[in-house]
Amino acid sequence: MNLRQLEAFKATMRAGSITGAARALHISQPSVSRLIADLERSLGFPLFRKAGRGIVATVEARRFHQAIEAMFIGMDRLQDLADTLRSTAGGAVSLGIIPAFSHTIVPDAIRDFCRERPEVRIMTAIRNTPAIVDAVQMRQFDVGIVGRSPPYEGVELLHHVSVPYVCLVPSGHRLARQRGPFDLEELAERETFVTFGGVYPDEMLEIDSALSARLNEKARLFAANMPIAASLARATGSLAIVDPYTARIEEKLGGVVSRPIRQALTYHIAVIGPAPGALTLAASKLAEVLIARLDESAR
Repeated sequence: MNLRQLEAFKATMRAGSITGAARALHISQPSVSRLIADLERSLGFPLFRKAGRGIVATVEARRFHQAIEAMFIGMDRLQDLADTLRSTAGGAVSLGIIPAFSHTIVPDAIRDFCRERPEVRIMTAIRNTPAIVDAVQMRQFDVGIVGRSPPYEGVELLHHVSVPYVCLVPSGHRLARQRGPFDLEELAERETFVTFGGVYPDEMLEIDSALSARLNEKARLFAANMPIAASLARATGSLAIVDPYTARIEEKLGGVVSRPIRQALTYHIAVIGPAPGALTLAASKLAEVLIARLDESAR
């Protein structure tokens, strides 16, 4: 006994004929007859008998049909539930992002996502990494993109990539013509940097504390995030250490160029979600698109 046989039996009972059942199921009459015959062999008793040019259900068939109808009503309810869950899975997705990705990666990822899931609304907010982690943990954001190395307390790490920091140099600066990696130890002796003045922890840059202290000692400008640091570098002639995503955007705007750094300063990017299993289908899909974009960019 299988579902297709039961569907053929139910359709035949409702239509009162093999022809009507075949029409309702969009299959041939011989196919319906074969399904009914297979079901009868499985049950061990006949379901229909010939009456003139038609068929009549047996007493056993009518009793069996009552049970079948109840089963199909339950299946219809399951389908209704699935439809509801699918439509609810559309709904809205909230996304927390750090400033570095407000003009790169995220807009393209959202565009890709909207093409595939146009029914889903997306709400974005720009926060710093600690605020995004807290908001995801409290389910205020469904997905977050943060710029700090794992682990993160109370959230699920969905993806993690790392890329090297770069030095941003104003176009008119004498160092803008220099090629090859910059040595921050040497530059700290004679150049001023836009630094983070303690508001952006050194461990997030994975920078040596002594080098950080030297950079901060001569600094006059302090920034709360990398896009601000990059803008200050352009405007004031100071150098800045920024992530490559911010550097890419700032170079397109003009007035600055980026150079590699000899020191191994690693920029971490992670996609996070709530506790495992808590993502909706739409949020999972958005995270998947974001991850694909991040991997492509990191390469």
